[in-house]
Amino acid sequence: MASRPIVPSKAGDEAAARGGKQKNGAAEGRNRRALGDIGNLATLRGNDGKPLPQISRPVTRSFCAQLLANGQAVTAENNKLKQVCINVDGAAKGKVGRGAAAGKAAQKKVVVKPAPEDVIEISSDTEKKVKKVKPVTKKKETAPTLTSVLTARSKAACGLTNKPKVQIDEIDAGDVDNELAAVEYVEDIYKFYKTVENESQVHDYMDSQPEINERMRAILVDWLVEVHHQFGLMPETLYLTINIVDRFLSIKTVSRRELQLIGIGAMLMASKYEEIWAPEVNDFVCIADRAYSHEQVLIMEKDILGKLEWTLTVPTPYVFLVRFIKASMPDKEMENTVYFFAELGLMHYATIMYCPSMVAASAVYAARCTLNKSPLWNDTLKLHTGFSEPQLTDCAKLLVSFHSMAAVNKLKVVYRKYSSPERGAVALLPPAKTLLPSTSS
Repeated sequence: MASRPIVPSKAGDEAAARGGKQKNGAAEGRNRRALGDIGNLATLRGNDGKPLPQISRPVTRSFCAQLLANGQAVTAENNKLKQVCINVDGAAKGKVGRGAAAGKAAQKKVVVKPAPEDVIEISSDTEKKVKKVKPVTKKKETAPTLTSVLTARSKAACGLTNKPKVQIDEIDAGDVDNELAAVEYVEDIYKFYKTVENESQVHDYMDSQPEINERMRAILVDWLVEVHHQFGLMPETLYLTINIVDRFLSIKTVSRRELQLIGIGAMLMASKYEEIWAPEVNDFVCIADRAYSHEQVLIMEKDILGKLEWTLTVPTPYVFLVRFIKASMPDKEMENTVYFFAELGLMHYATIMYCPSMVAASAVYAARCTLNKSPLWNDTLKLHTGFSEPQLTDCAKLLVSFHSMAAVNKLKVVYRKYSSPERGAVALLPPAKTLLPSTSS
């Protein structure tokens, strides 16, 4: 620690000393010289050998802070925790007047990095203030590990570093407050539907039916779509009706005369399952021009339920259509076009080879191609449907081919239904050329 000259007494003491006896003054001078030697203080002398006048430095707040900082610096150096750098610049100049200090004091720059300790500041009125000093810590720069370097090189070699990030839209964000949407469980629900749809999927059964064929089935479905529209039933009812018909025909061999009766019994069951106010048996008897009696309809209904083992809770294409349309962020035109393709698929037997989720996803893809949406298929649709664009191409081409022939087909119920202005007249749109087979001249 640097030494400093002794601090002289106050001016009042000097005046009292001058007013006192000479003997006491001389003794006091000797005592002061003796005190000056205590503390290993050196006496400054000039070129002529005479002692230089002492510079008076009163005890100030900055001086106390300097003493405290120097003490902390020594402690930190002993503990090898911090490095203390003290730069002292300047020199003392001026002369000492009578009872007062004059001139400029030596300027000192002290840079101290203290440990997290309590710093006591002493003010001029001897009040103590305690402050917490937070240590300045530097972030450690960790060197890259060998594993991270090799991983980065592998990604760069495979071209993965420039791969764009997958952008998934949150399609359920608007239904958080809708309890009927079941946002917390909707993903698990559709995972379950995807798992069990193969269990209830109908396979090719026409070879086991000697009296009916694909054309007869198309006529029945075309008539059921018209009945469904006249009764004003829910869309779920139509899709469940066709599902019941196909599952029953895949189990039991029926005659041509019973085919329409099977359709009536299936729609009656689907209406009871889906509708709040289902049509009565007499309503179906009347709409079938009384081709069947009331008792025959009830007997067929009981027969169908027995063959299907009362299993009516199955995932139909409509179940997936609701979710996939929502994932496509549609407008009204897009929604009507998707339902148009889906009902065309219901009417034609060729789509029975595809599972319900693929038919629904292909209807969405065919609609986007018809309306020239960009992009035709995105990451959000791929995530929620579970199908990529190449997987849907074959089924979508089949649906677009049905659209191209709808205007000239004799069975025009679906075509007329979606040619009306209330459904956007989407059936009148030109078919998607990208999905039609190219004709070579």
